[in-house]
Amino acid sequence: MAGNSFFNQLKNQYKNGGMHIRLVTWNLAVFLLIRLLVATLGKNHPLLDAVFTMPSNWYGFVTHPWSVFTSIFSHFDFMHFLFNMIFLYFAGQMFLQFFSAKRLLYTYIFGGIFGGIVHLALSYVLPMYISHFNPVVGASGAIMAIFIALAVYKPKLSVYLYGILKVPMFALALFFVLKDFLSIGESDNIAHFVHLGGALFGFMSVRNLNSNKNIVTRIEKFITTIKIKITDRFTSTKLRKVQGRKPVAKQKDAEYNETKKMSQEQIDAILDKISRSGYDSLTKLEKEFLFKQSSK
Repeated sequence: MAGNSFFNQLKNQYKNGGMHIRLVTWNLAVFLLIRLLVATLGKNHPLLDAVFTMPSNWYGFVTHPWSVFTSIFSHFDFMHFLFNMIFLYFAGQMFLQFFSAKRLLYTYIFGGIFGGIVHLALSYVLPMYISHFNPVVGASGAIMAIFIALAVYKPKLSVYLYGILKVPMFALALFFVLKDFLSIGESDNIAHFVHLGGALFGFMSVRNLNSNKNIVTRIEKFITTIKIKITDRFTSTKLRKVQGRKPVAKQKDAEYNETKKMSQEQIDAILDKISRSGYDSLTKLEKEFLFKQSSK
């Protein structure tokens, strides 16, 4: 009984706790999966690096392109995971006071990806500072994007270090950026260029915030356009299937009910499209279908 109650609390927290909770949960799920694979396959199994780490060279990236995404949710060391998640939780929580959950998600994902690409680019421009043999793993670049975006947007917002020392966001952000910059070239196994790349994306993500030039706004519009095209294609395919069926009077009961259900689904999809883009955005097939349905 107590176990079910605890599980329900976790479920409710995930569902209603905010995007920062979901991001932490996804990171936790990947961390547990990695620990399970390490225990099963061994810590040096090539599958682990192939799936969860991003190579520091272009050949490795081209052969494992997914790694620029999977690596930003992956941690092998518990302390690395713990510190990143604490930082993500508090930075994400503050971020959501001023921005939407979708913007937090996009800043995390694309900030992390941008940091990885910057690291790869500079590995050839400045090869003396980056080892091509050390893979990149961890959410640090993505979290840095969130933190710097918040610091640039609300530089005077204060945080309390250890619950005592009051520090403005811009000062804390400057400290982290300078720390990474001055640590470039050190043998500390930290991908400082990933952090700096994430910081740069965070800065760009709040520039021209209310303009179509904003980088996150552009990304969001691009993704929305792709979704609409996929939805339209899927809707058109289903419409052809519905319109190609036998007349309703000659169908069996099961067929009739299925056709009726599909017709309602298509009507809902078309009405949703009209509310988004207007009647003129409908295809000829969709207009004909809507007209036939309204004539019944």
